[in-house]
Amino acid sequence: MLENAGILAALAWGLFAAAVGAHIASAAVHISYVTLPNGRVEIKKLPLLVRIFLPFASNLDRFASRDAFKSTRERLQKDLTAAGFERVVSPKDVIALRVLLPVFGGLAWSALVHITGAAAEWDTARCALLCAMGIVALYLYPSMWLRSAVKSRHLAIMKALPFVLDLLTLSVEAGMDFMGALQRNAERGKPGPLNEELLATVREIQIGTPRRVALRHLAERTMEPNVRSVTHALIQADELGVSVGAILRIQSDQLRSRRFERAEKLANEAPVKMLGPLLLCIFPAVFVILLGPVLAQSAHLFF
Repeated sequence: MLENAGILAALAWGLFAAAVGAHIASAAVHISYVTLPNGRVEIKKLPLLVRIFLPFASNLDRFASRDAFKSTRERLQKDLTAAGFERVVSPKDVIALRVLLPVFGGLAWSALVHITGAAAEWDTARCALLCAMGIVALYLYPSMWLRSAVKSRHLAIMKALPFVLDLLTLSVEAGMDFMGALQRNAERGKPGPLNEELLATVREIQIGTPRRVALRHLAERTMEPNVRSVTHALIQADELGVSVGAILRIQSDQLRSRRFERAEKLANEAPVKMLGPLLLCIFPAVFVILLGPVLAQSAHLFF
């Protein structure tokens, strides 16, 4: 009986491991697609950990729908929209991931730590500390990933915005109206986060939303300071009757100046950031190469 029970337990663990491995392999090759307003398909890349646990997030919808998480859901919705994942991941999914990752991911991490600790003969305190650090890191991972996605998207928008404004300025100054220039540049522009947002703005205006409201929605979706500055300037120009071409030219020059200032700032910070690698990696090797033969000869003479 005991032998049969051991065989059944081994088979059950083998099937469980095979199922987990198959799910991880499926999640590793899974790709999320989003259809843009112009019919173009955009790939949305999610981290592997998110892809592994996201299919199970719907099981916690009732928990994530509680009124206690209302403000959290609203904040996560803004962050997901700014990161461009609002049609792939919902705020409830992020809340569920904050539970699933530390619980089930933490169990897997703790098992790995204990197996490694038993092989390396670690003490209990070290294993407990590593387990606790892993669980905390897994709990914070969804927020860290979302913050990083928003930051990278903001950077891409900041890089593309001056060139888009230049094209809009040339189109408007050539005689095209602002809406036509915006639609033309959005449909024929280079794929990217800014182009995606411009397409959404154009489609919003086409279905009857006033231009001022659509521009405000653009600033609210992206939450990028430069986009907010440009949209507010365009709204004021629309309200006051100022030439849109002149406003676009001024905004383009200002954004380009900000990019140069940011580049100068990063260049000035580079020597300070290089001190750490120099002191930790390069200087010790230089000292060993220069002083090693001298110390070896001195040791040979005196000892």
